[in-house]
Amino acid sequence: MSTTKSIPAQQSGEKSTSGENLLEVEDLQVHFPIRQGIVFQRQIGAVRAVDGVSFQVKPGESLGLVGESGCGKSTTGRAVTRLLEPTGGTVRFDGEDITHKKVASMRAARQNLQMIFQDPYSSLNPRHTVGTIIETPMKLNGINPEQGHKKRAQELLEIVGLNPEHYNRYPNEFSGGQRQRIGIARALALKPKLIVADEPVSALDVSIQAQVVNLLQDLQREFGLAFLFIAHDLAVVRHFSERVAVMYLGKIVEIADRETLYSRPQHPYTHALLSAVPEVDPDGADNRERIRLTGDVPSPINPPSGCRFRTRCWKAQDICASEEPPLVQLIGSADGHQAACHFPEVKQVVAPEEIPAAPASAAE
Repeated sequence: MSTTKSIPAQQSGEKSTSGENLLEVEDLQVHFPIRQGIVFQRQIGAVRAVDGVSFQVKPGESLGLVGESGCGKSTTGRAVTRLLEPTGGTVRFDGEDITHKKVASMRAARQNLQMIFQDPYSSLNPRHTVGTIIETPMKLNGINPEQGHKKRAQELLEIVGLNPEHYNRYPNEFSGGQRQRIGIARALALKPKLIVADEPVSALDVSIQAQVVNLLQDLQREFGLAFLFIAHDLAVVRHFSERVAVMYLGKIVEIADRETLYSRPQHPYTHALLSAVPEVDPDGADNRERIRLTGDVPSPINPPSGCRFRTRCWKAQDICASEEPPLVQLIGSADGHQAACHFPEVKQVVAPEEIPAAPASAAE
């Protein structure tokens, strides 16, 4: 139990306190319509990029979001920051429902909710100097530092490991890693509480990735930042995030703290992902079994019935096609380990009669 003093119940309209979730996402859906015709543009379907995602992020915490390309990770991040309009569900940030908040009313929320983009080349305006790029958020939000905008921008450049004298240079004069540091400085300009980092190192050289990840960790400790860290590199996520959520075809299939997830994964898809992570073996013999999934990821336009992973799963049975497994906490898990699978390594917290007997192959 926390030793902090009790806090009165939150009143309507009040901001969340430090003991509550900073970000709460419930049943988030983002569907892109498919239209046919030149004049009438009749909708004939939808790409269900994100289809019922729920998670929470506490103040100062880092939640990693991983999965294959096209599973909906980046779309989730953009919907959380309201760069995309959610089709359904709820996004609550700092105690406020921002799901369908008008753009003009999002200014206050955006001060505390910033984003670092994947591509450091296209995310910076090549016609603006570095100083202008960093100062603009402050000017647009009416923030006037005591030392002035220029001094504050130079201070931020120094914080992210760049020379303050780079203030008057243009983005094309910098390397990819340096440009990403400029993007980080821009995100820090408004002193946010949460940063959505959309694959911030995937476009960088391997030799630079560790430097940027370590920089983000230092900033998290120094400023008490919370992160939604989106990536497909499981090794990077394990190094950075305290908790990890695994996505597949628009849904979260497993979520747990990093040590539990990496040492005792419960969902078959998580097993397959972790088996593909290269490990340094000083003896020259890697005894891990590599799980090779057959087939391609199904289309988000027409996902499979029941469990979306069943078409590639070696544990799949009839119930997997007829009933969608809910994301529920596992028995004996005190750390909030959740998985959406009819045949996990341990039984789920539901009535025993609702759980079918696992096949012999599932016990391996």
